[in-house]
Amino acid sequence: MAQHNEFGQISEDRAAAYLMAHGYTIRDRNWRLGHKELDIVAQKNDTLAIIEVKARRSDRYGDAVDAVTDGKIYKIVQAANAYVRYHRINLNVRFDIIAITGEPGKQTIEHIKDAFHAPLF
Repeated sequence: MAQHNEFGQISEDRAAAYLMAHGYTIRDRNWRLGHKELDIVAQKNDTLAIIEVKARRSDRYGDAVDAVTDGKIYKIVQAANAYVRYHRINLNVRFDIIAITGEPGKQTIEHIKDAFHAPLF
């Protein structure tokens, strides 16, 4: 596995562990349908949280949250819509970002709840 892929996997594992420690149930990880993909789908109470995980070894090239562009948001929303329809889910849906910065073992986690809303097109 390429080093950047391994870093990404470690970071997603860390994000999932963080969510579970905060009372979330992980419904899916790296869910795909065609070209649509969601990093983590979690549930807490009556809310389905669609989690986009962004990890950086440092903030040298900007904040991890800045990597969630309008184009990325559009793709996440499309994938979330497909997920909800595919699984026939009737819950509130929220879009979160988990930003992880630092080398494994020294990472900081920032959980931004309700980071964005589905845009109107």
